[in-house]
Amino acid sequence: MKYIIKLFPEITIKSRPVRKQLIKQLKANLRNVLKRIDPKLTVTGQWDSVEVETASEDSVIVDQVTEALGHIPGIAYFLSVQKYPYESFDDTLEKAKALYGHEIEGKTLCVRVKRAGKHDFKSIDAERYLGGGLRQHCNARGIDLKNPEIQINMEIRDQWLYLVHQKHPGLGGFPLGSQESVLSLMSGGFDSTVASYLTMRRGIKTHFCFFNLGGKAHELGVKEVSHYIWEKFGSSHGVKFVSVPFEGVVAEILEKVDNSYMGVVLKRMMYRAASAVAEKMELDTIVTGESVAQVSSQTLKNLSVIDRVTDTLVLRPLVTTHKQEIVDIATEIGTYEFAANMPEYCGVISDKPTTKASMKRVLEVEEKFDFAVLEQALESLVIQHIKNVVEDFQQDVKVEEVTEISGETVVIDIRHPDEEEKSPLILDDQTTDGMTVEKIPFYRLHSAFKEMSLTTEYLLYCDRGVMSQLHAQQLQADGYTNVKVFKKNN
Repeated sequence: MKYIIKLFPEITIKSRPVRKQLIKQLKANLRNVLKRIDPKLTVTGQWDSVEVETASEDSVIVDQVTEALGHIPGIAYFLSVQKYPYESFDDTLEKAKALYGHEIEGKTLCVRVKRAGKHDFKSIDAERYLGGGLRQHCNARGIDLKNPEIQINMEIRDQWLYLVHQKHPGLGGFPLGSQESVLSLMSGGFDSTVASYLTMRRGIKTHFCFFNLGGKAHELGVKEVSHYIWEKFGSSHGVKFVSVPFEGVVAEILEKVDNSYMGVVLKRMMYRAASAVAEKMELDTIVTGESVAQVSSQTLKNLSVIDRVTDTLVLRPLVTTHKQEIVDIATEIGTYEFAANMPEYCGVISDKPTTKASMKRVLEVEEKFDFAVLEQALESLVIQHIKNVVEDFQQDVKVEEVTEISGETVVIDIRHPDEEEKSPLILDDQTTDGMTVEKIPFYRLHSAFKEMSLTTEYLLYCDRGVMSQLHAQQLQADGYTNVKVFKKNN
């Protein structure tokens, strides 16, 4: 299968040197992502024609390449095509009949031809000839140039003919890595995940920073969704995940800070820490998911007071975005379920939070704060490659693994629905009469278990066994000692 990549329009209006650099970056990103799927895949093209081709006839590989192309920043849309040497109108008609004939019988159609290079005909000449020929030879109901039931697209580029199978939407934006890198503050909720996605779509290499306010389950959840966003939209580049233990900072705020100023002071402490992390990583910018007036700490007055704690540039991609719009984007990119089921730690909640913080008052309040606590948090931070953020929990895992099923047992497939759909769990000879299989994605596990039996044996399953171990450990810690891990024999 061959794909023609159409560039994001803002790329095409750049100066020649900038456009060439952006295309070079896009091609490198395409290779980095797609060659993991098909090592023999090729990426070619220069100025306005980037082409991807896989020689594989495996439908699974073709589907994976198609899906991955839809998630790589810098692509407006892409076409899956068949490529042939261009010979003549008659030869093109024969190829079009073979490819489209079964689709257009009894329907109205139109043919659209894009042409590049030197030819003795115009695009409209090809459209008229091919449209008329297809109508006559394929029993089409007629030609409709405005609202056809079937629109056939093809391109003639120099001496090559491209017949388009399908047009696929792209992600848009600039190629990842074409802009400077940033540090995104991640809580795992709707706002921070969407803000991170938007910076990645704009071509910004996005590292993740999480402030742990006191919960291992929350940290695991944030690591999971950060890994998901990176793997889906940014895996052409390696990034870091930074975890900063903020339990001590929270305790200090609860003890020393006036109730109404707790939220503002906590944000200022996070900004101080994020700026230090950014400097350590040689980054000039931090990103947040804040939106004006969404919560008390995000009034313009409070944001101004919070911003003044750092000289580091703060980007807020969602600053004027409505909450429902943010939720809609989260649904579209696949982070909704993560955010909706994210375990959170709400240790700093003011009864009457101020919406008009005074800079003078904030400074007075912060004089009581022991900044050695913040320094200790920064000394204890952990920086990991995003590829390793989940597996690091495995060192503490001691949940029993089961390879053979017996008795009244429930196997729970905890994989993401997309992953489960691509590779369904088939147990074959391991199936027993008393065994059942349920599909509960990992982000719903903990809420689902509140309604589940304490006596039934549950076996969690995922492909590599890492996620199942982590969540089994967490469930056992919550009192569900009837949870084990199912490891399928290959």
